[in-house]
Amino acid sequence: MTAVASYAEASGAGGGPAALAQGLSPLDGIVVPALCAYDLIATFFLPFVAIRLVAAERESGAGALLAQTTAGLPLRLAVKGLVLAVGGLAACLPGALALVLWRSYGGPLAFPETAAVWGGHALHALLLAAIAFAAAAVCRGSASAAIATLAVTVGTWALDFVAQGRGGLLARLAPFTPAAALHAFERGDVRLAAVTVLCAASAAAVAFAAVWLDPFRIVPRKLVATGALLAALALAVAAASALRTSWDLAEDRRSSLPRADEAALSQLAQPVRITVHLSPEDPKLYDLESNVLAKLRRVIPDLTVTYAAAGRTGLFANDGAYGEVWYQVGAKKTQLRSTTEPIVLGEIYRLAGVAPPPAAAVAPYPGYPLAVTPRGAAPLFYLAWPLAVGLAFAASRGRRRTSWSTPVTDP
Repeated sequence: MTAVASYAEASGAGGGPAALAQGLSPLDGIVVPALCAYDLIATFFLPFVAIRLVAAERESGAGALLAQTTAGLPLRLAVKGLVLAVGGLAACLPGALALVLWRSYGGPLAFPETAAVWGGHALHALLLAAIAFAAAAVCRGSASAAIATLAVTVGTWALDFVAQGRGGLLARLAPFTPAAALHAFERGDVRLAAVTVLCAASAAAVAFAAVWLDPFRIVPRKLVATGALLAALALAVAAASALRTSWDLAEDRRSSLPRADEAALSQLAQPVRITVHLSPEDPKLYDLESNVLAKLRRVIPDLTVTYAAAGRTGLFANDGAYGEVWYQVGAKKTQLRSTTEPIVLGEIYRLAGVAPPPAAAVAPYPGYPLAVTPRGAAPLFYLAWPLAVGLAFAASRGRRRTSWSTPVTDP
């Protein structure tokens, strides 16, 4: 409801000034804010549900009894994951209803970018549920497992925050944190490296839980298996970080160069080296990353970016080269201070001795102004949905009581 009202205000509802049409994207204005609650659900609610599924068996001793049955730990964890997935699908219904309402108002939705946002939330939830399984497998109680899970989550937030001002290794790891990966999906930028790392980390966390939940495996063997899992995960992350394949699913292609430039740059036979003399917290570096470097990484086959000022504060830098960006193609190099895409591309073409592609007639992103009111949203979300959930819960409890009260006769 807030997203639709804000979108209408930006579109000039009520006679107010309207924003430029190109800046009115349903991805930013409707899809991302309407589904942002799933980030909070995955962070602060889902782990507690996942912990209970595992910790209840440890605390009651049922896990030791189940370990003696034919149902192995992998199968039991898979069933628990399936239960969480079914619950997650049920929790997705309000978000899906919100998008259906937006469509009923006449609002457009691009399927690729919408699917990217849903996929990002799914991978985010998968990783946090796996971490909760791992924490519940080693902690003595549910409370300590919850604290451990939140510690890991807050730790990734801290890593993402510190990396913005440090650079170096932290800056290389930060894009693979759950929050940073989710933000990329919310821009429609699906990166194979991030998907691979999230899936590998989730699989490693579940395997870790299976190792430590096994009552018949002694502690030294558990430690050896844990070391092997950590080594395998480190290798997987190192290999995945080299993957440069990505898909820009946003309708406005905000993370991509024009198609003609992509085709020309992908054919460069010479290596391209870029040396950046900007500190990590410099706003100019953020502009350079988002406007130029991130787009070049998608298409240039042999590209190396070196951050010469990593870890320094530009405000107190005495280096006369601070602020310079050096571009080298083969043996030729030049220095620029501009972060504008056309200027940088022109210099790269000049250094490579390649004629710039002719500017193709590409229609600009039209934008979708729409000034509507969220009709029917309040009765649906404040009355109909809570009532449906309450009735479903009551029916479930009623069936459970009936099954408990049914006498079992011995034939």
